[in-house]
Amino acid sequence: MATDKKVTKVSGGGNAPRQTFVPTAEAKGKASQHRLYAAILWVLAVVAQIGAMIILFKKDPEVALSTGTRIALIAILLVDLVFLIAGSWFWKKANRFDPASKKETLKFFFQNQLGVVVAVIAFLPVVILAFIKKEFLVGAIAALFMIGGGLASADWSPPSQEEYAAQSTLVQDLMGTDNVFWTKSGSKYHLYDDCQYLKSDRTTEIFEGGTVADAYANNSKIKPEMSSLCSACEKRAAKAKGWTNEQLQEAKDKAVNAIQKTVEE
Repeated sequence: MATDKKVTKVSGGGNAPRQTFVPTAEAKGKASQHRLYAAILWVLAVVAQIGAMIILFKKDPEVALSTGTRIALIAILLVDLVFLIAGSWFWKKANRFDPASKKETLKFFFQNQLGVVVAVIAFLPVVILAFIKKEFLVGAIAALFMIGGGLASADWSPPSQEEYAAQSTLVQDLMGTDNVFWTKSGSKYHLYDDCQYLKSDRTTEIFEGGTVADAYANNSKIKPEMSSLCSACEKRAAKAKGWTNEQLQEAKDKAVNAIQKTVEE
């Protein structure tokens, strides 16, 4: 393999088969750090909400707020929204380093969708109080921020330990080692650094030496699903092993079925 692109090595990679995914100590450390940042930002979001509620508590329901006060209130809600979304970004990033298991259904849901819960906590009290105090515009804006913040905070492609393990197994079946390549903004990970899709001029740097899990942790645009493996690399590796299309599909089905079997155990 040879490429004229800048190649940045990432710690990781390995030959041991993975029946289950276990994050490294380094990955767990990064996950904890990102969750701490998320918690701090979410606390600030709640503090902003409290500030908005103090203003509303003091308001006479029969007397409208002044324009300046209303603008200040909306600005506080906007700050609340920014803190919420920023915290959710860090939380989702942490889950890429240390994903939950689908075997624990409740934990899996709350770990991946905690940002949505926080969105409700950070805005619903303001929505209710605003309507009680007859500040309908403020209430509507707070409701809009809650919905928008919830949608932005939701993880629409949540990672799981089972998905990581299955894809790692497939990569090892194809290449003999869990060692992949990816770019900063691409939506696929690759098995070869000279893949045809990495040769375009817009690709200036390739990250190499990490596992499938490392690719997911370092590029949030790569969805944690089997189709995120570059199809060209997949076919090239299968051809190098002398596999037919049927054998390749069998290997993929085996990896996918392993996810379901592990979850059901």
